[in-house]
Amino acid sequence: MISKQERYEFRKIRSRNRLFENGIRRPRLSVYRGAKNIYAQVVDDVKGATVAAASSNDKELKGKLKSGKSIASAKVVGALLAKRAVAKGVTEVCFDRGGRIYHGRIKALADAAREAGLKF
Repeated sequence: MISKQERYEFRKIRSRNRLFENGIRRPRLSVYRGAKNIYAQVVDDVKGATVAAASSNDKELKGKLKSGKSIASAKVVGALLAKRAVAKGVTEVCFDRGGRIYHGRIKALADAAREAGLKF
């Protein structure tokens, strides 16, 4: 019997392989949804460096968010990440949901990043 964690890892690898199959030419917006917080970063896989990152743990957001695990906090993190990425000159990314379903907090983060100026 395959465990829940093994199924998640399989989905994560499968979705990431699809990105790399098509020849990734843009930075990747990678999202990790933890139990208490949400983390996102824009990674340039060609250079192997993180361009911009944001999370619900950031010092800027510490007093503003009621909880790090809500849809409202995901929207704030997405907007903050997009603002930081655009400031570094990144406007187009490809979205890496990391094996999670595109719904709830993941979707809220992506929509907020789109509204703040990222294209994907």
